[in-house]
Amino acid sequence: MMYRQLGRSGLKVSAIGLGCMGMSQSYGTPDADESIRTVHRALDLGVTLVDTANVYGKGENEVLVGRAIRDRRKDVVLATKFGLSMGASAMSAGVDARAELVRPSCEASLARLGVDVIDLYYLHRVDPSVPIEETVGAMADLVREGKVRFLGLSEAGPETLRRATKIHPIAALQSEFSLWSRDPERAVLSACRELGIGFVPFSPLGRGFLTGTVKDTGGLVENDVRRHLPRFQQENISRNVRLVEGLEKMARSKGCSAAQLALAWLLHKGDDIVPIPGTKRLRYLEENVEAVNITLTPREMSELDQSFQTGNVAGERYGPESLKLVEN
Repeated sequence: MMYRQLGRSGLKVSAIGLGCMGMSQSYGTPDADESIRTVHRALDLGVTLVDTANVYGKGENEVLVGRAIRDRRKDVVLATKFGLSMGASAMSAGVDARAELVRPSCEASLARLGVDVIDLYYLHRVDPSVPIEETVGAMADLVREGKVRFLGLSEAGPETLRRATKIHPIAALQSEFSLWSRDPERAVLSACRELGIGFVPFSPLGRGFLTGTVKDTGGLVENDVRRHLPRFQQENISRNVRLVEGLEKMARSKGCSAAQLALAWLLHKGDDIVPIPGTKRLRYLEENVEAVNITLTPREMSELDQSFQTGNVAGERYGPESLKLVEN
């Protein structure tokens, strides 16, 4: 495994982390035993950054992660998030980042995780009704009290990042970034570099689409969240499949998988980038980790950049309500 520092924070993590959301929700039936084996194998392979959130599985994911790392705590950079609340539907979400909720949210996460300190504590989405200074100020109190080591934001735009860093250093921004979700390249990545903030892409494999294994939604289980996402709808998916076919062709020429190539592309975008592909399966974990060993030439990077230009991808990544919570 290779290791990277998140911005100028001093927080050192594995170049590829492990996203744990899918172990508890969104992608079929959870399998706790397989998920715990996957976390253990990740740690054995040198993965240190393990990512969860209080909302995943309505708290069950933090409990699961806590069980998995109980005897390996020293090997883990533990990240979790607060501030996002899920509604009755998997596709409806609200945000509440009032300062008075920060401490109880953190303490509840600490209890579910079974730990004394959270290494990296994120605000899951920026609350447009609460000044970011108030939320980050309350988060900074947790650092001073030793409950949290480093702070992060998720899906925050450049102006929010600048305002937040005036209150307390921000170690990482976690936002969606992949070959088919490239909005951060417009302004957010440069803002992070200006401010010394590391970048942690979630869904770096496009919710599995960039693996080349999803050609339509017919094979997805009924409760799979992708059935409701715009890019997976019939009017968009055939166009997007053609893009992935080009990715698969290059992957074959390099003797790797499409997933590994997509992750390698991200890793080559800067040594301050640490993707966190999510999986609950050992075989996908082991495949993802090998991406650190793939080298891309400038010509190959340019070819991928051109193929996956933003305008070439059909459909939005979220529905209208969820997009309202995304800053660019």
